[in-house]
Amino acid sequence: MSLSTLGAGAELARKEVEAGLTSRKADTSGAVFRLLLLGGLGVAFFFLGAVLLSVLTDGISHLSNTGTAFITDSVSSRSSEYGIFEGLRGTFWIGVFVVVFSFPTGIAAAIYLEEYAPDNKLTRFIELNIRNLAGVPSVVYGVLGLSIFVNRLDGFFPNSVDKHLGSTTAAAGATLAILVLPIVIITSAEAVRAVPRALREGGFGVGATKSEVIRHHVLPYAAPGILTGTLLSLARALGEAAPLILVGGVLGSLGPRSNLFELEQLGEQFTAMPLLITQLAKKPSTVGDWNDATAAAIVVLLAVVIAANTVAILLRNHFEKKRGG
Repeated sequence: MSLSTLGAGAELARKEVEAGLTSRKADTSGAVFRLLLLGGLGVAFFFLGAVLLSVLTDGISHLSNTGTAFITDSVSSRSSEYGIFEGLRGTFWIGVFVVVFSFPTGIAAAIYLEEYAPDNKLTRFIELNIRNLAGVPSVVYGVLGLSIFVNRLDGFFPNSVDKHLGSTTAAAGATLAILVLPIVIITSAEAVRAVPRALREGGFGVGATKSEVIRHHVLPYAAPGILTGTLLSLARALGEAAPLILVGGVLGSLGPRSNLFELEQLGEQFTAMPLLITQLAKKPSTVGDWNDATAAAIVVLLAVVIAANTVAILLRNHFEKKRGG
């Protein structure tokens, strides 16, 4: 009886699949669903295009009028003399801090959780908390950075002659590094998990150790996914303003300070592009060309993010070609 029932079920399934493949009946629900998806995509592109068009039009006009002075000069009370060099310098060092400390730590944690950690309740508890931390509002990380890095560790430079009161570039960079760390861990873990098991078994089959399999097989295969995750986390870090305000970022001019590539910048007070854009947006639109200056600062920040993304995309494509070869 059971065999005949199974045979009848298989035959019925075969007929249904055959009817679905050969039927000329229009797939109305599928067409409607596709139109809804295209409509959602179109609405998203419309609003994104409208915002970008407005920002690029005003921003490029202001940049063409001020020239390179807008990038090389410091903050000013006049829109025609306003410069964003201090914000670019702070954003550069915060990005360096995030790349140097968050990315290696996050990738290493992801490799341990996927390759070495046992599958038990403790590991699952840790993974659950990492995923929860990825959804915590950024302002909470700002409070954490203020409490630990600024108040307790004095911005990592307690003996500095500068009266920064703990609000240093290093403290801001550490705060944003912790903010994006869960995202790096999650995306890297997913990339490592997507590596085919056969690739690992092939390495073990030729006598490679676990560390050699990870270095020569797993990581090269997972590199495109890992770079995509780090790209997204870096873009988020460079655009955050709330944590930087809580850590003590300066909204005005810093005065004479170190140059762009001097390490002394890490122990000084800081500002960053999101803070300058926030301050510019508060300026009255009836006085001067502050709206154009705000748009120009946004354009520069977009250019910085796109440049960082371009490097990550080139590296990802490089590893994808090696993987395909």
